[in-house]
Amino acid sequence: MNAKHAILPCNGLDKNVGQLARELALKLAAEAEGEIICPVLLNTAPSRYERVTAEMPLLVIDGCPTRCATKLANRLGLRIDEKVLVTDEAKEAGVTVEEGLTLGPIGLALVARLAADVMAETGPSVTQESSADFETPVEFITVTHDKYIFKIPAEGFHFNENDCWARVIGDRARVGVSDYVQQSMTDITFFEPPKLGAQISQFDDVGSIESAKAVMDAISPVSGKVVAVNDELVDRPEMINEDPYGKGWIAELELGDFESDKELLLTAEGYSPIVKKKAAEAQH
Repeated sequence: MNAKHAILPCNGLDKNVGQLARELALKLAAEAEGEIICPVLLNTAPSRYERVTAEMPLLVIDGCPTRCATKLANRLGLRIDEKVLVTDEAKEAGVTVEEGLTLGPIGLALVARLAADVMAETGPSVTQESSADFETPVEFITVTHDKYIFKIPAEGFHFNENDCWARVIGDRARVGVSDYVQQSMTDITFFEPPKLGAQISQFDDVGSIESAKAVMDAISPVSGKVVAVNDELVDRPEMINEDPYGKGWIAELELGDFESDKELLLTAEGYSPIVKKKAAEAQH
């Protein structure tokens, strides 16, 4: 952490790890001359921090796996340069912090170590982001048909009628196929990625997947340049079955004209009746 950072801690002050995240933010602000961003004010009046987030790299400190600070930054399209997840660091260090909201010596010692790691840029808690920070969704709406339950992320995703999604953060988007696709195709056995650097128009192919039941071209919900592909899927295409909205992503695009693209896309609420209709038709 050689440069001054904007520091966004989580707001989980009702948890001991939330208190640790707050204490770490305060320590870094004092010792590394960082500038703390209040998550409540950022949520209600994001313009207040436009200068800070534009001029300084952003460090996000989450207390627990809910990652409320990370989600807030992602929702506002902020680039995360470094991040710390306190619960992971405590587990990695073999530390069990004291119960309750008053920090004890174990918790304070963990904060001191994390602060030193962050300032030295040596700790495993610090992650340098090469692109936007795409988190796996944790909240879903569901569509039920017969014995099948199809999951759709509740927010932050855009869908086309071809059962493909885009998750947009800043000027980047990850794209993939929906839970309906992976359940309909059953065990996915092959993935062909798009070419890096390819210019993709909205509704162009952006890779293909194959199972014993079907072959499907993934139809991109957005236009842009392919800047990353999920190479892990080449060896493990079943990751799409395991986690279609997270580890099973297909490609990442540098967006072309998302304001125009999204006029033809659907929210989770708009996509869910399409899933229901397709599931019903597939049985006939």
